[in-house]
Amino acid sequence: MTIQAVREDLREIRYYFMCKRRLEDHAELAGSTYVVELVERYNSAMQKAPIRLYDLYASLYLENNTQEGLAEKWCYSNEYIKVLCKKLHRYLASAIV
Repeated sequence: MTIQAVREDLREIRYYFMCKRRLEDHAELAGSTYVVELVERYNSAMQKAPIRLYDLYASLYLENNTQEGLAEKWCYSNEYIKVLCKKLHRYLASAIV
């Protein structure tokens, strides 16, 4: 999988969790969206990830934090969070089939 594909998937995952309650209500009427399977694949891959990357994934995509907000919250520089994001993307590109 390419890093660009991972980024696109993560955007979809972030949006899903941002609107999760509403989308679950819609699913009762129209059925589940493909993003539910995507989330399951990514969550499964993250269960085997290094803990720092796991925490980054959950904080950014499941909790909908921004990189800047997370840097402030964790007392890290923005640049360090960007480095961690690149590691996360590379990890996911190799872990997702």
